[in-house]
Amino acid sequence: MINKLGLHARAATRLVQLASRFDAHITLHQDEQSADADSVLGILLLQGSQGKNVTVRCCGPDAQPALEAVCQLFAARFDEKE
Repeated sequence: MINKLGLHARAATRLVQLASRFDAHITLHQDEQSADADSVLGILLLQGSQGKNVTVRCCGPDAQPALEAVCQLFAARFDEKE
């Protein structure tokens, strides 16, 4: 996680909206926890904060473009100004 606020409500919502565009199952993994990218609550429960490592796994017909889009969203700091 590179964005200052981590996986807060607005970022989680952006991620869920992005994930819904793909025919893929997207899962986020942090430490011993995991969450489906289609669940805002699940993402918030990961308590992702700046400096934490999050692994993204995708499977399904759109797995590769979904992974690229999610990684781009993380790299863009969820389009938030810091």
